[in-house]
Amino acid sequence: MKILMDGDFVNGKVLSIAVIVAGIDEEYQYNIIKGINEYSEEHNINIFYFTAYGGVLANSNYDRGEYNIFSLIQYSKFDGIIFMDNTISAIDVRCRIAEEIRKSGVPTVVFDSEISPGFYNIKIDNYKAMEDIVNHVVKEHNAKRINYVSGPVGNPESFQRYEAYKSVLKENNIEFEPERVFFGEFRSIDGFGAANQILKSELPFPDAVICANDAMALTLITTFEQHGIKIPDDVIVTGFDDISVARDFCPKLTTVDRPLNMLGRKACEILTSVCSGDVPPEKYTVFTNPVFSASCGCTSAEESQKDIKRFKKENYTKMEQCNYHISILNRMTSALADSESIEHHTKIINEFLSEINCNDFYICLCDNWEGCFRQQINEASDAFDSVEEYQTEGYAKYMNVPFCRVNGELINMGSFRSSEMYPFEFSKGGNISYFFPVHFRERCFGYCIAINTDIPITSMLFHTWIMNISNAVENVRKLNQLNDAIKKLDKLYAIDPLCEIYNRNGFVRSAGKIFKECIVNHKTVMIMFIDMDGLKIINDEYSHKEGDFALKTLASVLKFCCTNGEICARFGGDEFLVFSENFNHDMAATLADKINEKIKEINKTINKPYEISASIGCYVTEAKEEFPLFNIITKADQKMYEEKKRKKTSRYLRRT
Repeated sequence: MKILMDGDFVNGKVLSIAVIVAGIDEEYQYNIIKGINEYSEEHNINIFYFTAYGGVLANSNYDRGEYNIFSLIQYSKFDGIIFMDNTISAIDVRCRIAEEIRKSGVPTVVFDSEISPGFYNIKIDNYKAMEDIVNHVVKEHNAKRINYVSGPVGNPESFQRYEAYKSVLKENNIEFEPERVFFGEFRSIDGFGAANQILKSELPFPDAVICANDAMALTLITTFEQHGIKIPDDVIVTGFDDISVARDFCPKLTTVDRPLNMLGRKACEILTSVCSGDVPPEKYTVFTNPVFSASCGCTSAEESQKDIKRFKKENYTKMEQCNYHISILNRMTSALADSESIEHHTKIINEFLSEINCNDFYICLCDNWEGCFRQQINEASDAFDSVEEYQTEGYAKYMNVPFCRVNGELINMGSFRSSEMYPFEFSKGGNISYFFPVHFRERCFGYCIAINTDIPITSMLFHTWIMNISNAVENVRKLNQLNDAIKKLDKLYAIDPLCEIYNRNGFVRSAGKIFKECIVNHKTVMIMFIDMDGLKIINDEYSHKEGDFALKTLASVLKFCCTNGEICARFGGDEFLVFSENFNHDMAATLADKINEKIKEINKTINKPYEISASIGCYVTEAKEEFPLFNIITKADQKMYEEKKRKKTSRYLRRT
C-alpha cells in the first residue's frame, strides 16, 4: 500500500499509524480513540484502525472470525503502531500480535501493558489513584470495615489497585481480611456476585466497598438497593475509571478520572517523535485524579442539580440518536432479508449509509468467499459429497470490491491484492479508516472499511450494523450454494453419469414437453430406439470396464450425429433413444445411416478386440393425444428387434 501524501511531512512523508484495538464501542477505547483522531487531524497523519468485537458474545467461533481482521495487517507498511492489547480478551491473540510486531521492528506504543519489552509503554498510575480513594474513605469518612471488589488476578492494572488497597489498610492499622475480597473479571456481573457474597457473609457489614472499576461498582450498588441498602447512608461504594454511566448514575459514583484522551494524543506524539529521529523514554506515566461524589457522601445538593440538568440534556440527545439508528437498522435488516444477491445488497446498504452520513465505505470480499464447493459443482466428474472448504485464517490473495461508496456515490472498482489492505492509494494525510471483519462464525468473507466518519465510535448500534452486513453476505452464499445443489440434484436426476446424456427421467421430461407442443401444432415426431449388440459378451469376456467404454463410445456417437436439436438418452442398460420433431422417414433413415457409419469409423480407431455395433429401429408418426409417447417408443422398440433379428439371421446364413 504505497501512500501518496501532501501536507505535514515527517522526513519527507505523511505518517501512517496502525491502531490495533477491540471493542471500540466501549468508553475506554472511545476516549483514547478520540485523542488519537484529534492529534492525527491536527498533524495530518493517516490512521488505520484494525478493530474487532471479540469476547463480547460468548461465542468462540464468532471471536475467531472477529480476531481474524488482525491477520490482514501488513506491519511493515506503517510508520508506527498503537497496540491496545489490554482491550483484547484472548491472551493467545494478544501474544501472537505482539510477536508479529516485534518481528516487524515498527515502533509501537502500548497502554498499561505487561508485554511491553521493546514497546513504548504509557502507564496510568493505578496505585496512586487507588491509594487516594481508599485513604479518602478511611480518613474523611472514618470507614473501618472495608471490602474490596478486584479485577482479574493476572491483570497488571488490577494487581496495582489491589496492592494499593492492602497498603492503605496497613498504613491505617486496619486489619486485612481476605474474606472481604471478591475477585472478578472487571465485568458488570461481578458486582452482583460481590454484593451477594457480602450479603451472605457472617462478617460484620462493611462501612465501604472499594471496587476496581465502575462497571462492577454500579451493579453492586443496584443489587444492594434491591435489598433495601442505601448508598452512602448504609455503606459507601467507590469505583474506578469515571465512565459516563457512573457520572450519570444516582447516586453519582465516587471514582477515578483517567485522562484517556490525553493517552491517545501522547501515543501519537511518541510515534511522531520516533519517526523524526528522536529517542523518547520507553515508559511514560500518566497521573489520575480522584472524583469524590455522592456515593461516598461528598456531593452537594447544588452540584447534584447541575448534574441532573446536564444528564437530561445529554441523555435526550443520545436517545434520539439511538432511536434514529434503531429505525435505520430495522429497515435495513428487513430490506436485506428480501435481497438475494450481492448486487442488490449494495443498493440497499448504500441507501442506509446515506441516512447516517457515512460517505466513504467499502466492502471488500475474498475472491473465494463462497467456498470451493460452488467452484466444483459444475464439474461433471465431481462426486456429490464434495467437501466444503472456507477461508478461516487470513485472507485470500485477491479481494473483490462489490461495494465502493466514495463521496456519497457508488463507483465501480475491480480487485486488489489483500497484501495492499486498501483498494486505492491515499493522495493526502489526515484520513481516519476503520477496518471491520465480515464473517459468519469463523468463516472469513472479507472486511469493511469506513473512512472519515465518527459513526463507528459514536453509534451504539454499529456493531449490529456490521453483523447485519455479514449475515446478509452469508444468506447470499447459502442461497447460491442451495441453487447449485439443486442444479447438481437435477443433474443426477436427469443425466446419466456414465454416458453424460439424458437418462430415462431426463428424456421423459425434455421429450415429453416437446411432444405436447407437437400435439397442439400437429407436427410429426420420430423415435429412434438403439440397442447395443453384444454388451454382455464384452462385459463377460473383456471386463465391465470395457463394457462401460463401449457404452460411452456409443453415446458419444449419438451426440456427434445428433446436431439438429435431437434429444439423446440412455434409456437403461444397453438401450438408447433419440427423439426429434418434424422428422420424416427419409430423415430418420439418413440419421440411422449416419450413426452406423460413425460406429464403423470409430471401430477402426479404438483398437479393441471387439467391435461396437448397435441395432436401430425408427418410428415416425404425427403426435396425437390418443397415442402417447411411450406407445411410440414401443413401436420403435419393435422395429429395433426386427433389425436385431435380421442381423442374427444374416450372421447365421453367413456362417453356413
